[in-house]
Amino acid sequence: MDLKGRDFLKLLDFTPEEIRYLVDLAAWFKEKKKNYEPVDQLRGRNVALIFEKTSTRTRCSFEIAAHDLGMGTTYLDPSGSQIGKKESIADTARVLAGMFDGIEYRGYGQEIVEELARYSKVPVWNGLTNEFHPTQMLADMLTITEHLGDVKGVRLTCFGDCRYNTGNSLMVLGAKMGMHVTLCSPAKYFPDPALVEQCRKLAEISGGSVTLTEDPAEGAKGADVFYTDVWVSMGEPDEIWEERIRDLSPYRITKELLDMGSERAVFMHCLPAFHDLKTGIGQKIYEKFGLTEMEVTDEVFEGPRSVVFDEAENRMHTIKAVMAATLGFQR
Repeated sequence: MDLKGRDFLKLLDFTPEEIRYLVDLAAWFKEKKKNYEPVDQLRGRNVALIFEKTSTRTRCSFEIAAHDLGMGTTYLDPSGSQIGKKESIADTARVLAGMFDGIEYRGYGQEIVEELARYSKVPVWNGLTNEFHPTQMLADMLTITEHLGDVKGVRLTCFGDCRYNTGNSLMVLGAKMGMHVTLCSPAKYFPDPALVEQCRKLAEISGGSVTLTEDPAEGAKGADVFYTDVWVSMGEPDEIWEERIRDLSPYRITKELLDMGSERAVFMHCLPAFHDLKTGIGQKIYEKFGLTEMEVTDEVFEGPRSVVFDEAENRMHTIKAVMAATLGFQR
């Protein structure tokens, strides 16, 4: 499988065989990491990490993965880059491509990372946009594989706000890989109908399916994977918080809901999660709305079927696979 020079912008750009190759490569890197075997074949290379939206997991994953491969990193936070402000996206791409061997972007519209890739002569990797989160999907696929076996035929239900990058990307992953993906939310939180239709056509080929439902019990019945994400981000006005809490509280993942799934059901979350009062945001939620938990209960999050920290670790292994494969690593 030769992916050298390819951008990694969204899973729609990759075949099921290419996606599986990247996850298999990530598993190989993970084994090497656990055995302290060096994989620093890319010594002398350097990558730029553009973060218009900050992140713990994505930043650490890219930095550690690059270091393990022998590469240097330069982190550009929201105040450390002129992208889109004093310098156009096209000019930024061409400047960075002249200095670095790869460029990661985490931020806002998908059109930004697509434009970076269009003007860059080196691979561009999507760390997250409003529309897609492809590196998270590889980590999720590796995690599901480790805990449930092959992803084909797995029933995954995403609860909550399914309109944006997480819901979109889970739907694409499932459609490509033959999973049965259900998005469970109020109708106004469903993904774009055009993307739903595109994914349903892909699922016909893979043997998977895409289902939309407003009924949490229907979404939970027989599910192998219970997936959720935060309902709202800090900085949004109080009326948005009130609306989301009112609309999405019936879709909180509880033990009672989890028990409706299959016997092997696991809980997944791309993190951070608001499941207790041990964070500043958690305290603010409690002070304003009287809630001690948001999208998942602490009982589920800390319970025996939660695999969220395996999932978080796997971000690093799968990101390593993406960078290595697109930069020509040979194992």
